[in-house]
Amino acid sequence: MLEAIIHAVLLALGLILPLGVQNVFVFNQGASQSRFRNALPAVITAGVCDTILITLAVGGVSLILQQFLWLTNVLYAAGCLFLLYMAWTLWNSQAASSGESQPMLPKRQMVFAASVSLLNPHAILDTVGVIGTSSLQYNGVERWAFGLAAVSVSWIWFVGLATAGRLVGRMDSEGNFGTVLNKISALIILGLAIYMAINFMNSM
Repeated sequence: MLEAIIHAVLLALGLILPLGVQNVFVFNQGASQSRFRNALPAVITAGVCDTILITLAVGGVSLILQQFLWLTNVLYAAGCLFLLYMAWTLWNSQAASSGESQPMLPKRQMVFAASVSLLNPHAILDTVGVIGTSSLQYNGVERWAFGLAAVSVSWIWFVGLATAGRLVGRMDSEGNFGTVLNKISALIILGLAIYMAINFMNSM
């Protein structure tokens, strides 16, 4: 069982560490909210979404995606459109300063966090193709220990990202760094959207 847990932890870290839309969003919420607890809707939603995806992958249900190419194409198309919208929103948003607060409300945080988690084809395909496939070498309790370890990495990572964002936000009393971060995040997300669009067109 220890081997399965170590395998899952290393695999999950390898998938979650690269800078992606989900990571950028959670970090931004930590930086833009006045208190860490105000960023919890984004953290919890991202964690729950990853838990669902990993559970489906380990359970074998999400392997359906590997059998239906058209479903993968739909995911790419929907994900590309949403990422373009999110890039536009971040580019035009101003970070809150200590004197004026314009943080994202909990409901909107949850919608955005769910969207960047569940409308991100790369996240879904990585979960299915890597975590789901890797879990097949284990059976019974070992397989679910593998899944639980991968889920735990996601939760710890999102809490850490929001915490790091909050520390940065405290040093940015005028909101200048936050505004620059929003611009950088928007460009990263735009790049991912373009990459996704190219993949979509190549698969047609």
